[in-house]
Amino acid sequence: MRVFVSRSSNLIKHNLENFPLVHYHHNPNLNSARAMSQSTEIPKKQQRIRDHGYDNYMEIEKKTRKVLKFQNLILSEPSQSLPISRLESLARRVGFMRHEAGAFVLKFPHVFEIFEHPVQRILFCRLTRKAILQIEQERLALAAQVSRAVTRLRKLLMMSNDKRLRLEHVRIARAAFGLPDDFEFSVVLRYPQFFRLIDAKETRNKYIELLERDPRLATCAIEEVRERVYRERGGDAEDVRFSFLIDFPPGFKIGKYFRIAVWKWQRLPYWSPYEDVSGYDLRSIEAQKRMEKRAVATIHELLSLTVEKKITLERIAHFRMAMNLPKKLKEFLLQHQGIFYVSTRGNQGKLHTVFLREAYKKGELIEPNDLYLARRKLAELVLLSPRKAKVDRELVGYRRSRLDDEMGQVTRAYVEDACEDFQGEDEVGQDKDAEDYLTSDIGSDVDSGDEDDNFEDSLTSQRTS
Repeated sequence: MRVFVSRSSNLIKHNLENFPLVHYHHNPNLNSARAMSQSTEIPKKQQRIRDHGYDNYMEIEKKTRKVLKFQNLILSEPSQSLPISRLESLARRVGFMRHEAGAFVLKFPHVFEIFEHPVQRILFCRLTRKAILQIEQERLALAAQVSRAVTRLRKLLMMSNDKRLRLEHVRIARAAFGLPDDFEFSVVLRYPQFFRLIDAKETRNKYIELLERDPRLATCAIEEVRERVYRERGGDAEDVRFSFLIDFPPGFKIGKYFRIAVWKWQRLPYWSPYEDVSGYDLRSIEAQKRMEKRAVATIHELLSLTVEKKITLERIAHFRMAMNLPKKLKEFLLQHQGIFYVSTRGNQGKLHTVFLREAYKKGELIEPNDLYLARRKLAELVLLSPRKAKVDRELVGYRRSRLDDEMGQVTRAYVEDACEDFQGEDEVGQDKDAEDYLTSDIGSDVDSGDEDDNFEDSLTSQRTS
């Protein structure tokens, strides 16, 4: 009996070492005893291990969220600009204290520009050219991927129990799934062959309902990963049939029994998130374990459908009832820290952002899309040094002053020559034409600047429309 137990443990250890989808960080405390009972089940409650790469990402996200609030305030004005005094009063509505708005705007000179109004002689705030171009780039990227957004919404509805979701819940999470602000008209009503809006009499809420399930869309992202592993390994890939990509954060202690529990959990079969389980008997312990793993697959697929492979925990909670997710979502996600990462940074701990670990590497998305890159442009503008903006303004001012001096020297030299060569009305007429030519050149420079301003106004008007 002892020989059988020893051989079985050695076999499990050998399989764990050769398992392809589990990645462990080298940790000196890897073999230390874990403060838990010696059970081969994944513990229900686990301590969250911080991953600074994701937390630093959320620190930048915290700044960009505040910048977006100010951008919306400025773009809501017809003139695309606001007096600083009015900006201070409006900023209180979005959570800023008194006199914080002006100081916040000055921190990001690559996004906001302070100027003196030519008539009122007071300080105004508007967006810089770089910020306007970033908004335009994001708008174009959002419009170009509407077809993919339709597919995401269809797959999202297919994962629900009744093939329908509340319109308000989808509207709150529209930015995460790459849906436009007017998706109710530009997506739902524009494609009546896929969706329809219904009013629930019992709750008086609007719902988006999927008309027909498409079996071609019932393929999860993790299944595509497994298919690639099958092609690479062939018949040796039988172990990855129900497995997930697991990459524990640095410092996560993995004991012997926890390692065995993960190995057993990876081999546990489960039902697909797109499969209807309403007719199954879910009272047995085995069925409950399969439903728990199905919940992991559902959240995994939900994150895979997002643009940035992340979403707040509160947004996931909106779909809890419709997708058979557990009540205590945070504790449930902490059981699988090798698949998900829950960050509390970014909003004073009030929001929890869930990342799909396999989609990120060193704080960046492994497979970026155009909409993600357009949104990251704003983060780049936020992180640019204010000193660089000051140098840019000095260079622009130096070039303008140098051009004015050169034009002034040319004009003075021309007037002196004209006075010396003044001989008759014909020559005076020629001098006048030449002087008009010079002033027309100077006027053309001014007109070009006005055209640039008109270009900014046209972009911002498109943003508001």
